Amino acid sequence: MKNLALSAIALATTSGLVFGTMPAASALSWNWNYSGTGIEANGTFTTNDTPNDLGFYLITGITGTRNGETITGLQPADTPIPGNEPFNVDNLISLNSQQLTGDGFGYSTSGGNYSNPFFASFLPTPGYLEVFSAPPIIPGSENLGLEDSELPINFSATIITVPEPTSILSLLILGTLGTFSVLKGHKLSKFTQKKLEKVS
Repeated sequence: MKNLALSAIALATTSGLVFGTMPAASALSWNWNYSGTGIEANGTFTTNDTPNDLGFYLITGITGTRNGETITGLQPADTPIPGNEPFNVDNLISLNSQQLTGDGFGYSTSGGNYSNPFFASFLPTPGYLEVFSAPPIIPGSENLGLEDSELPINFSATIITVPEPTSILSLLILGTLGTFSVLKGHKLSKFTQKKLEKVS
């Protein structure tokens, strides 16, 4: 009976997914990378699934490495990376030809360093820059030390391929059919059991 109840729950869940009563996924995964003189960084982003009016998605999570150091966290939006005050990041990413805004995104690494890649529209030839801040960190962008840098980079990000909607639907239908088979199997086993009781 317990197995029958579990099967019914699985059926209800699967049916809910098929008929659209379950909530849809609300996040996208991206691959990203950038490089420059002495700089190599790459990893993945998690973003919301709906862009704003300008086509930018909000980055909500980050993983990866920069020059061999593990990325340990995303800088909260509307705050600056330490050592680059008062320039706040907005953590926005786009599939447009200009993928980052003038504020860019920020992150920390396992070495205690911070990075803020952004789009520099103020350059004679607009392009991407990375502000890098390393210990000892002195607050204020005017206090960049020898350990800090602001260098040109090449930046790229793409949404990771997700299964086609028809593939997802096929998987859900197969799951539903499997659940019906389990339920049918329970009915047959009870029927067989009653027949055996009559014989004995």
